[in-house]
Amino acid sequence: MSCRSLAAVRLTTFWERMRTHFGATYAESVAKDYVLAGLGSRTVNQALADGADPKDVWRAVCEAFPVAERLR
Repeated sequence: MSCRSLAAVRLTTFWERMRTHFGATYAESVAKDYVLAGLGSRTVNQALADGADPKDVWRAVCEAFPVAERLR
């Protein structure tokens, strides 16, 4: 698997977890509207656009919101 494919899988998994936890509509809102300290005072969308690893972004989401242990 190429690095590009692996990154796509990680990003896909990230969004699956976001939608599972928040619901499809609210996940998009969280990603766009919430500025997270764990992301250097950026939103999820900004961090991902800046090239942040989706795993690191997910960890920041888990720190900021009460995410079920099974999704962590």
